[in-house]
Formats: sequence, C-alpha cells, structure tokens
Amino acid sequence: MATAKEVLVPDIGDFENVEVIEVLVAPGDRVKAEDSLISLESDKATMEIPSPHGGVVESVKVKVGDKVSEGALIAVIEAEQGRAEAAGDEDKGRDEGEPEEKTHKDKTRAASDDAEARKSKSSSATTSAPAGSPAPAAPPVPDLTPREVAAAQRGKGHASPAVRHLANELGVDLAQVSGSGRKGRVLKEDVQKFVKNVMTRSGPTGPVGLQMADFSDVDFSEWGEVDHEPLSRIKKLSGPNLHRNWITVPHVTQFDEADITELEDFRQGKKDQLAKEGVRLTLLSFLIKAAVVALKKFPHFNSSLAPSGDELIIKRYFNVGIAVDTPGGLVVPIIRNADQKGLFQLAAELGEASQKARDRKLGPKDMQGGTFTISSLGGIGGTWFTPIINAPEVAILGISKAEMKPVYENGEFVPRLVLPISLSYDHRVIDGSDAARFTTELRTVLSDIRHMLL
Repeated sequence: MATAKEVLVPDIGDFENVEVIEVLVAPGDRVKAEDSLISLESDKATMEIPSPHGGVVESVKVKVGDKVSEGALIAVIEAEQGRAEAAGDEDKGRDEGEPEEKTHKDKTRAASDDAEARKSKSSSATTSAPAGSPAPAAPPVPDLTPREVAAAQRGKGHASPAVRHLANELGVDLAQVSGSGRKGRVLKEDVQKFVKNVMTRSGPTGPVGLQMADFSDVDFSEWGEVDHEPLSRIKKLSGPNLHRNWITVPHVTQFDEADITELEDFRQGKKDQLAKEGVRLTLLSFLIKAAVVALKKFPHFNSSLAPSGDELIIKRYFNVGIAVDTPGGLVVPIIRNADQKGLFQLAAELGEASQKARDRKLGPKDMQGGTFTISSLGGIGGTWFTPIINAPEVAILGISKAEMKPVYENGEFVPRLVLPISLSYDHRVIDGSDAARFTTELRTVLSDIRHMLL
C-alpha cells in the first residue's frame, strides 16, 4: 500500500533562497530513502537534498533555477509502507525515540558541511596511493571537445554538481570516470579512485602528478563592495579544457614579425570590389592561405601525438580553426579543406562562420576536426602573446595588431607595415629550430603573396 507524501526542503542551516542547480529525478522514478532528489548551490556550498521515503515519484515541484528555502515543496512521493525508510549503516545507531525528520535534517546539514570541507579531503585523497605500488592499467584519455564533455555529463550516468566541482578542481574529465552509483551516477569515491589511478600511472602522455595548493575561499567583501557575475556557459565548458591543455602540454612560443605592406595594398585594392558582393576580405583569409603553405612544408605542425606517445598522426587534410570572440566567450569554428579554396571563397566562409558564432548557431560539427588554429587579436591591439594550444593539435598561431615601423633597407629607413606573430607549439613534437623555420616561412609567404600560388 502506498501513501502520497510531500517532501519539503529540510533545515539547511543558515541558507535562504538557495538556487536549484540540478533536478535528479522525474515523475515515475523509483527512489530509495536517502536517494538524492535535487542539488542546491549557495555562494558557499553545494548540497544534495535526499528523499526521506522510499517509493515512486508522483510529481516534482521545482525546476532548475528556482530559489528555495526551508519548508519549500520539492516533490510528492508515493511512499511504500512497511519498508525501511532509511538506508545505509548510519541509521543503525539511531535512538529508538528519535524522529526520522530530525535525522533527515542532520544528514542534509552534514552534506552541506561536507561540501565546505571537500577541498581538503580531496587533496589528501590524491596522495594516498602507496609509494612503489604497481601502476594499474588505465586506458588512454582521449581529447574531447567541451560539447562532447557536456553531452557525456548530461547522460544517465551523470554526476552531481558537487562531484563535478570536485572533478574540476582535480582536473578530471568526468566522461572518463566509471560511475558506481545509482543509474551509473559518478560518486565522489569514483573520482578519487580515478585520480589515484592516474597519479600512479607513468607514460609520456599521462598527466603529471603535481601537488598544488588550493586557493583559499576569500571573502573579498570584507575590504569593499563586490559584484558576482556568473561565468558564461562557453567559459564553463572551455575552462577545464584550457586548464588541461596548459598543464599537460609543454608550451613554447616563437615570436616573429612579418612585413605585410604589399599584402595590405593588394587587400585594400580588392576590398571594395568584394564588398559589393557582400563579402568582407580580411587579413585572416591571407593568414589561412599562408598557414597552409607552411603546414605543407612542415607537416609535423599539422599532426597530433598518438595516445601511446610513441608516434605522430600526420593529417593530410588542412582544417583551420579560427578563434572568434563572442559575447559569451571564445569559440573556434573550422574552415575545412582550406588548401582547396581561394582567397575570396575563404573570405566568404569566414564571414559566415563568424556570424554563426555570434548568433550562437554553431553546431558540434562546425567546431570539430581542426588540424591547426589561428587566434587573431589584430582588431583589438597588443603586440605578442602566448596562445594556448587547442589539443590534440600541436600548434596555434597568434596574430596581433599590425603597425607601421621604420625598417632599414638599402642604407635608409623606410616605413613598412609589420605584423607581430606568436606561434605556440608542443615541444614534445616540435623543436625550437623547426618552429623558427615555420615562422620564417610564414614571413616569406606573407611578405610576397605570390608564394601562396606556388
């Protein structure tokens, strides 16, 4: 016999109007006592609200983004009579006269406290593997795009925000962690086990076991007024990938300058003609063509390091990614088969890709399969910078703002338009001498665009 029971937000301490960031059940789901129903996140902690009853979810009364406080209605559950309504060994020591509601509140409060202490606990968890123990076999970790990671996390075998937060702190890709929880859910223990396996694994492409101190939780409002601005979805998804690429790929950046005086004269002469056809001829079109010329001459820059770390995968196609600045953050659409397209066609495709990026209409296929990336800050300013490699690619070209400079030629200084270029490369694959040769080739092609026809 089942009885419909309302499930309310219990005592969650000194928190009010806490945001619902994940709803973990749906009508018709069968839950056990202490199974999590929703996840809440305040500015200090992430907590999951467990069910006080076992049974079938009749209805869910909250959605992601709602603000709730103690006493708010979460769901209605058809509780099954005669079943134990608490799960786990924690209830074995409960006093016979203690009300169930009090125990439920205590456990929820404990979950909140556990979220506060997660950093210190996770730090000790990563160092508990005994020295000298044999490294367990672990599959290579493939490179995933942010969209693929997000898709994996949205599946049935998902993880709670608290576990995702822990994984991000430890640099763990949750898509690679096997979940031992209900419906394949990834638990905190699963993340810790994964980290132990990785830390004890050796190999040329495996993550390095760095011990880094956590950032302390500072209350900046103690010294003055502050504002809180949530990160955009794009930055939340790209952040872990950028962090992974920076700490696992040995970056070196080669700086150089290219004389683009004649190139710019040619571009200005054709710009108005193309504008009548609705096409904007930018410097990026020339940069793509020049990059393809250099990539063909130095194919290691158009490769990826195999997961085994003992061979290169050299691509015989040229798909160039272009970093596009949007209000939500940087995205990288791909210009495919760039070697098979002329300047004007590249200009048209660049315009279309940039517009789709700004309109947030890029699909997963629009941003996959790149072999080399160009990041241009020329329209903003600056001189040189160190762009982060878009792994599994092995190099990325950064472009800054061109400036008129005096260049000494034939016994006198003449004004020339000079373009700063910054080439970051994976030092496991590319030596410094090859990087210098690559930028020298770029300089040659950009200084005389006739080289693009060869």
